[in-house]
Amino acid sequence: MNQATSTATAIRNASARSAPSARPLLQVTDLKKHFPIYKGLFSQISGHVYAVDGVSFELRRGETLGLVGESGCGKSTVGRTVLKLLEPTAGRIALDGEDITDLDAHAMLPYRQRLQMIYQDPYASLNPRMTAGEIVGEPLVIHGVGDTANERLARVASLFSRVGLRPDQLHNYPHEFSGGQRQRIGIARALALSPEIIVGDEPVSALDVSIQAQIINLLMDLQDELGLTYLFIAHDLAVVEHISHRVAVMYLGRIVELTDKSSLFRYPLHPYTEALLSAVPTAKSGARTRKRVILKGDVPSPIRPPSGCHFHTRCPYAHRRCQVEAPALREVTGGHLAACHLHDGGPKVPLAKPADAA
Repeated sequence: MNQATSTATAIRNASARSAPSARPLLQVTDLKKHFPIYKGLFSQISGHVYAVDGVSFELRRGETLGLVGESGCGKSTVGRTVLKLLEPTAGRIALDGEDITDLDAHAMLPYRQRLQMIYQDPYASLNPRMTAGEIVGEPLVIHGVGDTANERLARVASLFSRVGLRPDQLHNYPHEFSGGQRQRIGIARALALSPEIIVGDEPVSALDVSIQAQIINLLMDLQDELGLTYLFIAHDLAVVEHISHRVAVMYLGRIVELTDKSSLFRYPLHPYTEALLSAVPTAKSGARTRKRVILKGDVPSPIRPPSGCHFHTRCPYAHRRCQVEAPALREVTGGHLAACHLHDGGPKVPLAKPADAA
């Protein structure tokens, strides 16, 4: 059994344990997205950017999977590739058991109604030459939803009310709205076709903290009301803890840890996750005495990622094996997956430096 197969099996077993009767709505297996680097007069390929390098996960109906990691780790590329906005280099994407990996733009059209996205920048993602009503109604026109223009207009007005906007703002242009209102327009557009899965690509990172809370609560209310499934991409762990059911941690194109949010925040099993959590500000008692992990160096280039475990160049627990062998993402404890050689002999909580550490 190769590493990709064993990882997919571990993810399937862990997901089945957390929701034994639920069939995966979205199944991503060994997903890769490598961007070619062109050089010279004849634009020859001189290398690749390994943006996503073997990512596997499952999404079950009605849940939120938070995807976290520092800038440049590939989390946004995962979201865009899952939606087929970018064509995958390798791997498999299955929606409700149907393989959509190799479908072209025309064949993907029926699936677009089931897969939608909320973008990070609430202004750049809206056409400044269209009114808010035209923006939200455009998916209805493209997919032929509604028999008449009046039916579509009524649908758009209903969507405005659902996301906290007034129907009389239908004819306003994007520049006439605040940042939070623009993001509500983006949410209304994503809801227009009644999707099953919404990918949120850092949908609150460009907003003020008070507005972030409003948008997060709106997304959670919509999930309860409509049974939506979210892939929520973010770098703010406090936001992820609030909205997510499970959390996947990415580093340099790979998922290094995946589990339910309570397990992740209580006892991280990967050194990178431990470092991320130690950097989160907290007002809880005992915060001054908690362990602070300071990572050395910068994130390596995705053009030339390190051999073995991608994190070994910055890991305080790295040992010789980490430099030559990439650890598989496997189940360390019940439903808690991690890609780390520290747990080869059994779970180590808290993490401890091995005898042969570099």
